[in-house]
Amino acid sequence: MALTGLIRKLWPKWILLFLFWTVVGLANAGQLYLSRPNIGWGLALWRALADWYVFAVLSIPALWVARRFPFSAGQWRLALVAHLISSALFSLSWLTLRAAMEQWRTRGEMDPLTFSSAFSQALLATLFFILLIYWGIIVGQHAFAYYEKFHEREVKAAELETRLTQARLQALQMQLNPHFLFNTLNAISSLMHKDVEEADRMIVHLSDLLRYALESTEAQEVPLRKELHFLDRYLQIQQARFGDRLVVRREVSDETLDASVPNLVLQPLVENAIEHGIAPHARTGEIVLRSRRSGNRLELEVQDNGTGLPDDEPLVDGIGLSNTRARLLQLYGPAQELQLANGGGGGLVVRVSIPWRAAPAAGMGPKTEISQPPFAS
Repeated sequence: MALTGLIRKLWPKWILLFLFWTVVGLANAGQLYLSRPNIGWGLALWRALADWYVFAVLSIPALWVARRFPFSAGQWRLALVAHLISSALFSLSWLTLRAAMEQWRTRGEMDPLTFSSAFSQALLATLFFILLIYWGIIVGQHAFAYYEKFHEREVKAAELETRLTQARLQALQMQLNPHFLFNTLNAISSLMHKDVEEADRMIVHLSDLLRYALESTEAQEVPLRKELHFLDRYLQIQQARFGDRLVVRREVSDETLDASVPNLVLQPLVENAIEHGIAPHARTGEIVLRSRRSGNRLELEVQDNGTGLPDDEPLVDGIGLSNTRARLLQLYGPAQELQLANGGGGGLVVRVSIPWRAAPAAGMGPKTEISQPPFAS
């Protein structure tokens, strides 16, 4: 079975090799026919194809020798000796076969060629050419082998880079999940002393969120529709924590719902808005979620009505924002952008701009209806 598989694997290469030698032989036959008017087409075709088909047969062991004795740094002397011996055998074999074929071709003529005379004529006329053909085969095999190794290294390097990127993204996502869990458990803990039933409902919502986070660990991108569905469940927990103090508005373009976005990209931005823009104040806090398409870009915004960025303090990203920056950089490189700016009417606006890409239909599953949550205005 292994031999059969090897034959099937090598068969196309042998066909290409045969076609190559045939084309060379036909070209040589045409040149011989045109340059020597006293030689007919049949004789020209015979001589040319006989020459090159013998080369084709002898190229098989020559290619084996080339693979067996490559001119590498550690064994170039051995390879040189092996190829000198091989080239001598290659030449002797070609001269022997061609002399035998010429003796057979002229056997019925008035003055047939003897084997020795045919061998001598071929030796004097073609020895240098035969050696040139041998070393051409060897150089060609080495060039092809080096190309294959180079291509293989490129493929392996690309695979390693992909695996490294996936590992980094998964590590960042695994870092984000405990951070989100820690903050949510704090919220549940603070509610436990005020409303046990509401805290119990928050635990149920948290269970749903954790189930989603675990199931989607391998997915680095999801449709915005699915991301918003997850965010609704998260905001239900926060609504139980803040009550009427939290108002969420959504200005989401319908055409963006099926666009690909990084998995869990909005949750840390909304969490940052809640913790820094709403939680420190007694007044009603408002968060606005926006999405729109701008040419070949998808733009996402999370805006709060807090105090915004202080003018006299350097900006320091927390875990959520720094994690989001790192994930965007890994996924999109320089084609992404995350900016923080004070809103025109106060508060902070976080803008994310990434390349527009429609989510694969096969990976989206059934569409989740996105509607304004009950706490939105």
